[in-house]
Amino acid sequence: MAEIRAEMVANVWKVLVAEGDTVEDGDTLLILESMKMEIPVLTEDDGVIAKLQVAEGDVIQEGDLIAVIE
Repeated sequence: MAEIRAEMVANVWKVLVAEGDTVEDGDTLLILESMKMEIPVLTEDDGVIAKLQVAEGDVIQEGDLIAVIE
């Protein structure tokens, strides 16, 4: 099990995966927007999205849980 956490304060601009989706190392899970920059959030693990904690338009804080991969 791997937890993907926010590395900065940002807006969730676009979510590219859903719970139940299979992902591989290097896949983009979502795109954050901060200071007019788009920041992709990548996974470093292979597995299935067990939990997706964010939705488009959410504001997340550093350390917030984004997703759990099993």
